[in-house]
Amino acid sequence: MKYKSIAVIAAKNNKEAISRKDFLVAEYGFKDITKNHKEVSDIDLVVAIGGDGLMLHLLHDYENKPIPLYGINCGTVGFLMNSYHQEDFLNTIKVAEESTLYPLRMEVITQNGEIHSHIAINEVALLRESSQAAKIKIEINGRERIETLIADGVLVATPAGSTAYNLSVRGPIIPFGSRIIALTPISPFRPRNWRGALLPSSSTIKFEIINGNSRPVSATADSNEVKNIKEVSIFEDRTIGFKILFDPNHSLEERIIREQFTN
Repeated sequence: MKYKSIAVIAAKNNKEAISRKDFLVAEYGFKDITKNHKEVSDIDLVVAIGGDGLMLHLLHDYENKPIPLYGINCGTVGFLMNSYHQEDFLNTIKVAEESTLYPLRMEVITQNGEIHSHIAINEVALLRESSQAAKIKIEINGRERIETLIADGVLVATPAGSTAYNLSVRGPIIPFGSRIIALTPISPFRPRNWRGALLPSSSTIKFEIINGNSRPVSATADSNEVKNIKEVSIFEDRTIGFKILFDPNHSLEERIIREQFTN
C-alpha cells in the first residue's frame, strides 16, 4: 500500500458525509482531522468527504505543502470527487490514479498600490463592481492584443476549471493535460464578436483596468477576492503540483471529455 498513514475529513453540517467519515474511522482506523484539517504533518493521504467546495478549500489550505487527496462525493456536482465504495475501501485507494493540477497564480496591484498574490485551481475572474461596464486592456506575453475590452468582466480558466464558471459564460471545455488555458470574456459589448481565446499554459496574461476609479473592477482567484484593482498578471504556477486521486476509468481527463457530450 503506497499510502501508509491516511486521514479523513467530512464537510461540516453534511450528515451523510459525517456518517461515511465515522465508518471509515471505525473500520480502518483513519485519523479524523475534521476539527483540525491542518494537522497533516505525518499524513500520506487525505480522504475528503463532501463536494467540490471542500476539495478546493483543502487544496488552498495545503498550498505550501501539497498532499494527495481522494474525494468522496456527498455534494452536488462532485466534479473533483469519486463515488463512494464502502466495501474494500483500501483497495479502492490502492488502484486509484493520480492527476496533477497546476494552479494559476494571480498577482494584483490595486488602485492604492497594494500588492496581492493568490492561486486559483479553477479560474481567475475579473468583474465590474459598479453599474458601468468594465474597460480592460489585455496583453499576452507583453504584446497588446485588445486595446479596450468593454464587458462585465473576463476570466482565465484552467482545464479543471473550464467546466465551471468558464463553461457557464460559454467558454470552451479544455482537455486535461493539454497545457492550455482559456481566456473568456463575460458579457462582452466591445469587441462585439470576440468570444475569447485558447492560450498555451506558459503564457502570461496581463489585464490593465481603464478608468478604474470611476469603473471599479475586482479580481477573484477561486474564493480570494481583491477589490478596486489597477492591474493583474496571471500565469501558471508550476512550482505547485496538487495530486488528486480518481477511480480507474473516471480520471479527471475522462470527466472533462465526458462533459462535452452531456446536456
